[in-house]
Amino acid sequence: MKRLVQFLCTAVVMLILVVGCSSTSSQNKNSSSHSHSSEKMEMHKHSNSKKVSGLKKAKHPKYAIGTKVKLSADHMEGMKGAAATIVNAYDSKLYAVNYKSTTDKKVVKDHKWVTNDEIEGNRKEYKKGDKVTLSADHMPGMKNSSATIVEIRRGPAYIVNYQPTNGDKKVTNHKWVAEDEIEKR
Repeated sequence: MKRLVQFLCTAVVMLILVVGCSSTSSQNKNSSSHSHSSEKMEMHKHSNSKKVSGLKKAKHPKYAIGTKVKLSADHMEGMKGAAATIVNAYDSKLYAVNYKSTTDKKVVKDHKWVTNDEIEGNRKEYKKGDKVTLSADHMPGMKNSSATIVEIRRGPAYIVNYQPTNGDKKVTNHKWVAEDEIEKR
């Protein structure tokens, strides 16, 4: 009985993935790359953990843990203008990257953001144009992908919970939002 339930759950998940992927791939058939920002991808993975290994908590963030804010970030559908709460802040630069997906081999442009600890080698600092391998797992096909750093922002790097403006369910522990993408409510 337990195996049957596991099989059915797996089948349902696979069906959802196939339906979701088929609508995305039919929209992008004529494009070998797509912009993360312009499509506002909805496939971000959100961690249940509020802790991040490899980064130090920000000593003096502009927005303290628990602060109610409004997001001006537009990384995902329903994010811009959303009411949010600061979950944590870490001392790290933020890197926007272009990366080649390990799943469909398409290039995702301008993915915002990854932090130092989400780049293999975990150097103290990177420069625009550096070629890196990502250990971040925000999106399908992101982990272990080849990437190029296209933009750098000073930290802190914020984790937020927010209620999307489009009525989708609440997003918890979204990584990452830059300080200039947050407004006080």
